[in-house]
This record gives sequence, structure tokens and C-alpha cells, in this order.
Amino acid sequence: MHDSPAPAAHRSLVARLWRALPTRVDRRVVWAAWATFVVQVAIVGTGGLVRLTASGLGCPTWPRCTDDSFVNTPEMGIHGVIEFGNRLLTFVLVAVAIVTFLFVARMRRQRPDLFWLALAIGLYVPLQAIIGGITVLSNLNPYVVGLHYFASVVLVALAAAFVYRVYTGPGPRERAVPAWYAGLTHLTSAAVLITVVVGILVTGSGPHAGDAGAARNGLDPEYMQHLHSWPAYAAFALTILLLVTGWRLRAPLRFWVGMLLATELVQIAVGLWQARTGLPIVLVNIHMVLAVLLVAAMTAVVLHLKQPSGARDFAFVAGRADPHEAATMRGR
Repeated sequence: MHDSPAPAAHRSLVARLWRALPTRVDRRVVWAAWATFVVQVAIVGTGGLVRLTASGLGCPTWPRCTDDSFVNTPEMGIHGVIEFGNRLLTFVLVAVAIVTFLFVARMRRQRPDLFWLALAIGLYVPLQAIIGGITVLSNLNPYVVGLHYFASVVLVALAAAFVYRVYTGPGPRERAVPAWYAGLTHLTSAAVLITVVVGILVTGSGPHAGDAGAARNGLDPEYMQHLHSWPAYAAFALTILLLVTGWRLRAPLRFWVGMLLATELVQIAVGLWQARTGLPIVLVNIHMVLAVLLVAAMTAVVLHLKQPSGARDFAFVAGRADPHEAATMRGR
């Protein structure tokens, strides 16, 4: 028996589309990587807008917007528009994740790092949507809301790692800094993580619940703000130490430590400003977006601790390396 023309034509089209996919990192892959990062940061901004405008229950159920409709209705007003708009952005995230995964699918043997990162992001996006649905169904329980935000933190970190790996070559990697510097960097990343987690608890205790009837976590907001500042200032001090002690290290790492410090400076300034002006929603939303950008910058610093094996003068800037120390580091 012979295949009918229609299935044969379908297989031919699929084969042509498959052959058209990238087999190496090209401009399409780079654009997809940056699109992944941008949409993951954008959903944090729109999600913050939902919460800060008390639109968290603008669509009071999930996955439908109402019991009878998947879309918002005129009777739901601006809150329904804002919440449904945020839900629509999830489909953009899914579309970008699918395209990104397809762009690296043919490179799964040459670039397994890109393949698995794209797959992780692609699987995580619907999981994040489900957590968002549970958030609505739990009547905006502050701890579930916090989990929803933290899921976005993880996605932004994965997206940042994907962008980084797009610009680096495949193969084994080795530490590009002394062991003590790597340890100091990981200590800084721990302080950043604690800052973000405590910040989530601060928001859960404050006035922006996402809806007038939503519960708060019962923690003292004023005390939590002070508690939030401690790991934040610790991360800031550690970052300054990273910049000063790592000044002789290779330029890409210095650049990202500088970006991390700049992000922290802006974040601290916005945090102090919002605390002293009654938590206006614009500043709070900026603070939420800056938090995930802080995580992205920290991710970039950690990833730059290593570079492809065998790179010349990998320990320090060319001309200022200690050959004995570099050889010692290669042997560790």
C-alpha cells in the first residue's frame, strides 16, 4: 500500500521545517534567548501591576476568567482587564518558550546545555501558570502569592543562564578565579537569595494584598522592613568586596560585578524611597522588577566564575597573571 498524497505532503513539510531549524548558534538563537529573558522580566512587571492595583481577583476563578467565560467581561471593569491582560501574557511566554526550544532542538548533541535549559524553561512556564491559578483559587493567600513570585525569580535566573550560554562555547569549563573568590561570590549569592525571600515576606505583610479582602501573613510590616534590610546591606557590602578584591580578574567578570553593584545601588535607593513615601505602587512595582534583575546580575556573576577549559591567561588579565598560581588553579 502507498501513502496517500496528503500524509506524504505533511511529512515533507515537517521535514523541510526541521531542516530549516538552526544547527548552530546564530542570530535566531540569540534573539530567542533575549526574548526569553525580556518576557520573563515583563511578566513580573505585569504581575506586580495586578497585585498593586488590587486586581488579583479581577478574574475571580481559574482557568476561566468567570464561571461562564474565558475572557473578562465589561461588568468586571478595569480590574478584570488588568488581570486578564496578565493572563494573556502567559501565552506569549509559552510561544517564546516553544520557539526557543525548537531553535535549539537540532543542537541537542552539540549544545546539550542550551537544549536542557530551553526545555527546563519550557516546562516551568506552564507550572508557573498553574501556581498562578492556585493563587487565585486560594483567594490570594500571601504565601501562595509569594511562591508565584519566587517561581518567576527562578525563571529569570534560568533565562539569564540561557543568554549567557548562548554567548559561550560548548565543552568542559574550569574555574577562572581563585577558590577564595569563588567562595566569596557564592556567599554573596546566598545573601541575595535571602534578601529576595525576606522581601517576599515583607510584601506579604504589607498593604498591597492584590484585593481588599485578601489576607495578610500576619507579620509585623515595620519589623519585616528592617529585617529585609540586613541581608540586603550584607549583599551590598559583599559585592563591594568582590569588586575591590577582584579588580585584577578578567574583564567580563569585573563588568558583571559592576552591574550587580549598580543594580543593588538602584534597588536600595528605590527601597528607601518607597518606605519613606508610604509604598506608592509605582515604586513598589519598580522594586519588584529590580529584584529579579538583581537575581539575573548575580546569576551572570556566578556563571562568569568559569570559562572554557584551556583558555589562555584564564586567571587574571593578560600581562598581570601569576603563572605559578594559574598552574596551581588548573590542577585543583
